[in-house]
Amino acid sequence: MTVKEVVEAYSIALGKGDIPTAFSYFSTNAKWHQPGNNKFSGTQSGLEAIGKMLSDMMGATQGSLVVKPTSPLMANGRFVSSPVRFSAKSGDKTIEMNGNDLFEVIDSKILQVWLFSEDQDIEDEFWGK
Repeated sequence: MTVKEVVEAYSIALGKGDIPTAFSYFSTNAKWHQPGNNKFSGTQSGLEAIGKMLSDMMGATQGSLVVKPTSPLMANGRFVSSPVRFSAKSGDKTIEMNGNDLFEVIDSKILQVWLFSEDQDIEDEFWGK
């Protein structure tokens, strides 16, 4: 698989809610770099920690967190950029903004993910401390 095909397959599985298949595209020692200054910010290492963070995010949003691609994937060597739009609700708070997910893919496995948000301060306020 090309690096773009790996990220595309991950995204399709995630969009269907097929977490086991989505996670099968990750290296066991993957790292997820969540930006900002909120309760989810920081680097999660390993599938268990990444899975817990994503599960906690879905719990905090009562399952309303949705991430949708807005443009085709772009590749540069082992890196894949995925422009996205994400939205979620938590209590009386809502968020909807653009972002970019950057994946590092080596040997057909996602090794690292970095997320970027259109307005990190607003995202930090949404997630809280």
